[in-house]
Amino acid sequence: MTGYAYYPGCSLSGLGKPYDESLRAVFGHLGLGLTEIPDWNCCGATSYMSVSEDKAVALAARNLVLAERMGADVVAPCAACYLVLSKAQHMMADYPALAARVRKGLRTAGLEYTGKAVVRHPLDVLVNDVGLDDIRAKVTRPLEGYRVAPYYGCQVVRPYGAFDDPLRPQTLDRLLAAVGARVVEYPLKAHCCGGSLMGTMEEIGVRLNFLLLKEARARSANVLATACPLCQYNLESCQGRMRRAFNEDVSLPIVYFTQLLGLAFGLSPASLGLQRNLATAEPLPVMA
Repeated sequence: MTGYAYYPGCSLSGLGKPYDESLRAVFGHLGLGLTEIPDWNCCGATSYMSVSEDKAVALAARNLVLAERMGADVVAPCAACYLVLSKAQHMMADYPALAARVRKGLRTAGLEYTGKAVVRHPLDVLVNDVGLDDIRAKVTRPLEGYRVAPYYGCQVVRPYGAFDDPLRPQTLDRLLAAVGARVVEYPLKAHCCGGSLMGTMEEIGVRLNFLLLKEARARSANVLATACPLCQYNLESCQGRMRRAFNEDVSLPIVYFTQLLGLAFGLSPASLGLQRNLATAEPLPVMA
């Protein structure tokens, strides 16, 4: 096949649906083939590794085998999925004994792992395969007035995000600048939002998210762009709790970077899932 094997993962089938919709729309607009992996399964997220290392790797590796059959690189937009699939691939390469056990388990299901499918993040594909010049050429509505804080989170660029610097990443910055946005200097761009702490240690989770938004506002951002469904959910849905906890309004619209690209390409807000976002503010379109 030509194009990419698409691994949406569980989040993009649920709360992260706007990411899925906007990614498909943007890739389609750019003429990038994106074929969903048939019969994909949950990657196990980051928690499954604590249950059983062998089973966690096998669970993720099954998806890689299905992608290998398609003869294409894997595009995994969810930060956790990208991390888990990349980790499984690295563990299969670096730990022969574990790899032998996982291969044995996969064979019982008629699957043979070869390690040929490369796990890619959409940022990597857009910047390094498509290129910023071709991205600029597609812009019909430059994002003038958008002062964007680029937020990568902690899982896209480390430890396996070899396409960018793990501490001072730039791919998202460069991509947003190419579509006409003003990208603000945001030193917390690769800091953690707390992930699942919002549901287990809420006080810590709320504080971590508050600090991220407070810094973005201090840098005069009027929107924060992310590449992670859990980051997007935490930063967007918990703004009321932040305000009550710290008696300070740090509210900002939290969008997926693919939604901003789609707007710059002139795609309709509905096709990008913007009506599903909880918070919108000028200059973002306000959805009914």
